Amino acid sequence: MLNDIVDVLADPADLTPLRGEDGFTRLVSGSGHSYDVAKQGYVTLAAGQGLIHEGDSLEMINSRETFLSNGHFAPFVEAVTDAVSDVVERSAGDADPVILEAGAGTGYYLAHTLDSIAGARGVGLDISVPAARHLAKAHPRLGAVVADVWEQLPIRTGSVHALTVVFAPRNPAEFARVLVDGGEAVILVADHGHLDELREPLGILGVEEHKVERLVEQARGHLEPVGEPELIEFPMQLGREAIAAQVGMSPSARHLDPEVLRQRLDALPDQMTVTARAQLIRMRKAGQ
Repeated sequence: MLNDIVDVLADPADLTPLRGEDGFTRLVSGSGHSYDVAKQGYVTLAAGQGLIHEGDSLEMINSRETFLSNGHFAPFVEAVTDAVSDVVERSAGDADPVILEAGAGTGYYLAHTLDSIAGARGVGLDISVPAARHLAKAHPRLGAVVADVWEQLPIRTGSVHALTVVFAPRNPAEFARVLVDGGEAVILVADHGHLDELREPLGILGVEEHKVERLVEQARGHLEPVGEPELIEFPMQLGREAIAAQVGMSPSARHLDPEVLRQRLDALPDQMTVTARAQLIRMRKAGQ
């Protein structure tokens, strides 16, 4: 709920604090800007000309919900939650921890983490309005915000104990700004070999090598690794509909003709063993 996390939110134009007005139907900043709360419970916090980038479509969000709700990525979910639990134990002290997920999608990962950490509050941030509609109802201690991860985040400086990014864009400078001292970003990055069994038969996009190394280099001066990355790899037994949902929630959905994809899916076996493979890396503010 937004009223539970408004003390973490900030005006995207100037980072002044926000407060709820008119029964939390809008958020108003100290500098006088006003942002309407949608009837579904989320708020769009974008400065200037508003949102520029395009987020996931309703079809992509529905595919994501279908795939994740069937537990296919459960080891990824558990690994992220375990890492966040360790982070907040170190960074929150006696305070109720604040967990921000950037590119939160349907809120599946964040809701699981909130279930596992008593008293934690979650901020789910995504540029997609269809995603925000899911986020707003994903968990009672979660507030949904539509915002662009590439821009200044509408989050108060030094207010977040743990920040998660799961297969989503990253903004190291802003991540470092919003983290408390001792807080960490927990980042899950698809690794080379992820879903490889589907690449050739479906013609979907591959995962390039050395993604973690590039992440560390791009974050230099803002975030630095805590220990070594953890490889998480496991087989999934997927039928055609699960595979269709997986492709539908990915960037490949934007590049494949739906009829061509359907023909290729029909040519697959009834069940396939597909490898899930990612690297989990924890990062803290540089110089700590």
